[in-house]
Amino acid sequence: MQRILVVDDEPDLLELVRFNLTAAGFRVDLATSGRAALAALRRSPPDLLLLDLMLPDIPGTELCRRVRSAPELAELPVIMLTAKAEEVDRIVGLELGADDYVTKPFSPRELALRVKAVLRRQATERESNAPLEHQELRLEPDSYRCWLGQQDIPLTAKEFGLLRALMSRPGRVMTRDRLLSEVWGRDVTVTSRTIDTHLKRLREKLGNAGNLIETVRGVGYRFAS
Repeated sequence: MQRILVVDDEPDLLELVRFNLTAAGFRVDLATSGRAALAALRRSPPDLLLLDLMLPDIPGTELCRRVRSAPELAELPVIMLTAKAEEVDRIVGLELGADDYVTKPFSPRELALRVKAVLRRQATERESNAPLEHQELRLEPDSYRCWLGQQDIPLTAKEFGLLRALMSRPGRVMTRDRLLSEVWGRDVTVTSRTIDTHLKRLREKLGNAGNLIETVRGVGYRFAS
């Protein structure tokens, strides 16, 4: 049974989410603060993290950043719970590597569908684990590692996803919309600036090998064939 960690400081919402996700076939753990969530994540990482942005101690965006910077949690799917007024924080959270977001007030059925969609997308990604190689650059999906010669290059989950999407289609132009759909999911609304920001950081990390990622003006990006 897949396990969901739900982090929110509203008791009524926690119970509502617990009830509906349990009915959908998930095991549900609860945390009411960022510190409690971090302790639970270290103790036993779940299959998905459902994270409220407004927490009493650690902002949800900061908690998301810590999750994405921990190697053992790099692949953990994260769905954010946000209020409509928190659009800027929502965008920041997505740029930090969250996989999806649900706006409060939300439909419990919609939330369960979003959780299933994110987990299904992750399972599909895991099915294709063959290493991708070009010159000195090697991407290992099974271990979630990127190598440049003998150097291990640390990438965030989204940077890894973008590089994997491009490397798996050498010579083929991928539009920003296609990259957003493939790496973030079809139901996530973010701007093209999100792609540009992540690819800029990715190129910087890859050094000269970053030139293998070519910009096709007005269209998107292409990995050198």
